[in-house]
Amino acid sequence: MDRSSLLQLIQEQISSKRSSSFKRAIANGQRALPQDGLLDEPGLGVYKRFVRYVAYEILPCEVDRRWYFYRHRSCPPPVFMASVTLAQIIVFLCYGARLNKWVLQTYHPEYMKSPLVYHPGHRARAWRFLTYMFMHVGLEQLGFNALLQLMIGVPLEMVHGVLRISLLYLAGVLAGSLTVSITDMRAPVVGGSGGVYALCSAHLANVVMNWAGMRCPYKLLRMVLALVCMSSEVGRAVWLRFSPPLPASGPQPSFMAHLAGAVVGVSMGLTILRSYEERLRDQCGWWVVLLAYGTFLLFAIFWNVFAYDLLGADIPPPP
Repeated sequence: MDRSSLLQLIQEQISSKRSSSFKRAIANGQRALPQDGLLDEPGLGVYKRFVRYVAYEILPCEVDRRWYFYRHRSCPPPVFMASVTLAQIIVFLCYGARLNKWVLQTYHPEYMKSPLVYHPGHRARAWRFLTYMFMHVGLEQLGFNALLQLMIGVPLEMVHGVLRISLLYLAGVLAGSLTVSITDMRAPVVGGSGGVYALCSAHLANVVMNWAGMRCPYKLLRMVLALVCMSSEVGRAVWLRFSPPLPASGPQPSFMAHLAGAVVGVSMGLTILRSYEERLRDQCGWWVVLLAYGTFLLFAIFWNVFAYDLLGADIPPPP
């Protein structure tokens, strides 16, 4: 295949909404990549094999996969998801040693006194709507979230960049606590499940919508396993919320943050993941998603300011 034919083939496979830099790369011939597939690349080192693995895990188009593989640079590294996971582990170890409790930490009377936990009695302390992501019920929740953050979050960050993935993760976390404050007004919230479910739901939805183009191995089996694990985690959270296995001084953390994160992932996250090498501000769907999310934020703020007093909500006393 000559150069002109290859360029024509590439242009036929890409969206007409690509960024100007992407279009210039095509026009200048910078995207005239080797004809062989990535799987045929010989003599790759460990890191480049990992980059190839990430390309096939995340991107649905062969042209995009090859473009990402050949232009990828190891600097800057995917620091956001690694930093969040490390901070969560450190906080968990500190509280575990302090409370001498590693499972079901929320049943310890001192746990809810943490300045990081979201508690409905401390709604005025706005930072808690985000910082609750550093606290976890126990080792089982932390392990589940950390594993998904590293297995899914790090590859997503490598492909789509720290700004987009951090925005998606934090949007899921914030939506999680605000949704709990509206739908489960007496419950506290802990854990990074809102952000984790935003990442996972976005990735799974992207795989489903680009099923034919995805080349990740055993994708059906892995999809089923992911859905089973995510559903099991939600079921465990529902059980702990309504049927606590131990005596507790107040309501246990809500499960609604999981569901809110999933909604953010399917809406905002899918828009982000489908926009590789595209500018979000050029897409009408992105502004629709931002408008919907902004409307939700405004409603949640007014709800937290006025609804608790107007409805006479019987919230537990703050620790």
